[in-house]
Amino acid sequence: MERFAYLPERGVVEVSGEDSRTYLQGLVSNDVNVVCAGRAVWAALLTPQGRWLADFFILQDGQRLLIDCERDQLNDLIRRFERFKLRSRVSFRDVSDEFFVHVAWGAVKPDIEAPSFADPRLEHGGWRFLAQEAMTTSAAIPEWDAWRLNLGLPDGSRDLESGKTLLLEAGFDELNGISWTKGCYLGQELTARTKYRGLLKRRLVPVASDSRLPPAGTPITTSGRDVGTMRSSHEGIGLAMLRIDAIAACLIAGETPIVARIPAWMFLTT
Repeated sequence: MERFAYLPERGVVEVSGEDSRTYLQGLVSNDVNVVCAGRAVWAALLTPQGRWLADFFILQDGQRLLIDCERDQLNDLIRRFERFKLRSRVSFRDVSDEFFVHVAWGAVKPDIEAPSFADPRLEHGGWRFLAQEAMTTSAAIPEWDAWRLNLGLPDGSRDLESGKTLLLEAGFDELNGISWTKGCYLGQELTARTKYRGLLKRRLVPVASDSRLPPAGTPITTSGRDVGTMRSSHEGIGLAMLRIDAIAACLIAGETPIVARIPAWMFLTT
């Protein structure tokens, strides 16, 4: 069954000007040059030390690029983009009042006249639409949360920590959020070093429980030892940042027993 939901917590940034792609290419983790009509990329902006600040989808709409991002991060994202602009012929504008971000999932893509793209992270991640009005929906946000959590898809600051999380900890490699061939970008050096030297000690992984999961930030322990924290959840499914060497252990989130459920797309090393 196809499901269709409105995501009011998402905003949209317009990127225009003849240097748009070149400029973004030197800042974000993915290859902006592959973006074309109907094909988007998922990318992140990092600190110079390679820590996550924001993630977003970049798509093409005519001669401009649009960034589907977390609404609460939008102003800070524009400010950070503007900081490095110098003489580049590029401009950024909040156009959230022009677009309403929707997501659809299920067997068939809805026939909707709006800028749209398949979620580039996973085959079953659904489709996103930037409609010019809030549309009639068949599902609520908790239903979308349940779908993405079962797939293991992170949702911005609900699952990642600004200035702390590494992209490889959050699955950006397996989920097509990094280009390893495009050249330098802000934070690229540490990202590459983490991959090629095998430095990961923790991962964001799906977890489940027979009970409702505790809120984000709840410590996770095994045999009294801290091994991670809860991130976003819905009922008995969620995401948690866990030490890789503890993923197979008996885990307790607060007072709730949980188990890690590693999806087929995720590659773990210890």
